[in-house]
Amino acid sequence: MDFQLSQQHRFIRQMMKKFTDNEVKPIAAETDRTSTYPAETIDKLFDLGVMGMCVPESYGGAGADPLASAIAIEELSKQCASTGDIVATHNGLCCDPIMTYGTDEQKAKYLPMLTKGRKVGAFALTEPNAGSDASKGVTNAKLAGDHWVLNGSKIFITNGYVAEVFVVFAMTDRTKGTRGISAFIVEKDFPGFSVGKHEVKMGLHGSPTAEIVFQDCIVPKENLLGELGKGFKIAMATLDGGRIGIAAQALGIAEGALEEAIAYTKGRVQFGKPIAKFQNTQFTLADMELGCEAGRLLTYQAAIAKAEGRRYTKEAAMAKLFCSEHAMKTTTKALQMFGGYGYTNDYPMERMMRDAKITEIYEGTSEVQRIVISGNMGL
Repeated sequence: MDFQLSQQHRFIRQMMKKFTDNEVKPIAAETDRTSTYPAETIDKLFDLGVMGMCVPESYGGAGADPLASAIAIEELSKQCASTGDIVATHNGLCCDPIMTYGTDEQKAKYLPMLTKGRKVGAFALTEPNAGSDASKGVTNAKLAGDHWVLNGSKIFITNGYVAEVFVVFAMTDRTKGTRGISAFIVEKDFPGFSVGKHEVKMGLHGSPTAEIVFQDCIVPKENLLGELGKGFKIAMATLDGGRIGIAAQALGIAEGALEEAIAYTKGRVQFGKPIAKFQNTQFTLADMELGCEAGRLLTYQAAIAKAEGRRYTKEAAMAKLFCSEHAMKTTTKALQMFGGYGYTNDYPMERMMRDAKITEIYEGTSEVQRIVISGNMGL
C-alpha cells in the first residue's frame, strides 16, 4: 500500500498552496469582516481549472480525480474556509451529480457552463422542515405538457445568491415517500425562480448562503436529472461525495489553525521562555498534529475509493465526522493558546473557530454521520 502522493497530486498541492498564499490569505480577514463574496478569487480559480476540476476535459474541465479536488479544497481552507466551501459545493454538489446522472444532452449543455462558462453551481435539498430528514420536503414539481412547474422553497443553500445553475430536489409523487422525490437542473433565469433571504451566519462569512424560492417555476421537461422518482437516491449518493469535500475543508481549517498555533507559541514568551517550550503546549500541539494526520488519511482514503469506483459511503462519513470534530477541537485549543489575543480579530483564530463549527452540521450532522457509519457495519 502506497501512502505517498503521486507526482501529479504533489504538483496540485504545490500549485494550490502558492495560489492560497498569494491570492487567498491576503484577503481572508477582510472577506470575513465584510461578508464579501470573493468574486475575483473565484474567477481566478476558474482560470486555474479548479472550478469543475473533475469534469472531463471534453466538457471544459481539468479531468482531475476526487483526490485532486480534496487537496485543492484542503489547501484553500487552510486560509479561508469560505473559499473552500464555495469550491466544494460547486464541484461536489453541482458538477458531480450532472456528470454522474445527466444525459448526454444535459452534460453537453451544463458542464461547459460550469467550467469554461464561469457559472457557479449549487445544490438545493434542505427545507425549513426537512433538514436531516430530507424525506419531509414539501417543494413539489408537477408535469404540465412540455415542462415541470416547481413550487416551494429551499433554505441554507450554499452559493445561493451567486449561483446560476442549481441541482434541485422536489416531490413528484408524495404518495411514494422518498421514492416520489425527483431531481432537476434549474437555472436562475427560469421564470418563477427567485432568491429569498440572505443568511447572516456565525462563520463562513464569504460563502453566500440564501433561501431559494420557486413560485410556479417553469423547468423544461428535459431538465429532469436521472430517472423520475430517483431523486432521493441521487441526493444521498451526491452527499456521500460532498462529505469528502467537507472533510477536506475541515482538515484544512485544522491544519491552518495548527500552523498558526505553532508560529504563535514559538514567538510568545512567558515566564522567561517561549510557550512552545512548555510540555503542556507541546502535548496539545502533538494531539493536533496526530488528528490532522489521521484526518488526512481518512479523507484521502475516501477520495481514492471514489476515484476507483468503489463504494465509499462509510469512508466518506468517517472522514467527515472525524475531520469536522477535530477541526472544532483544534481551533478551540489553538485559540486558548493565543489567550486574549485569540479572542480578537487581530489574529485568525476566532475566525477559524467560527468557521469550523459548521463542518459538524452541514452535509449531515455528526449524529447523522454516526448513523451512516453504524448502518454500514452490518450490525
